[in-house]
Amino acid sequence: MPDATLGGYLKEHSRPPAFEGPDGQPYTVSIEVDGEGSLRTPFCGYLIFPRWAETGLGIVGHVETPILVRGRSEKEVVDQLSAMGLQRVRDLLDDAVRLAEEVRP
Repeated sequence: MPDATLGGYLKEHSRPPAFEGPDGQPYTVSIEVDGEGSLRTPFCGYLIFPRWAETGLGIVGHVETPILVRGRSEKEVVDQLSAMGLQRVRDLLDDAVRLAEEVRP
């Protein structure tokens, strides 16, 4: 299936996949890449899950994963995250929401 991975879904549908989090809230997903100080792997990547208003009219928060991949180029990191299956992305969202709920006062 061409849209079974994060990158495949983005390519096939020209938009990020949407998920309902374990908190019942609507989320989408974004691939993020940052630079690091490492000479061997100067780039790292993770996912950010914007939380949308229930009306869908704006972003009202977000959760994110820890660093998931490291690589020698931004493209390498994006390619690794893009190859991730949507079920894995969903599992990472669930983990991120649960962790955020644990640290809220």
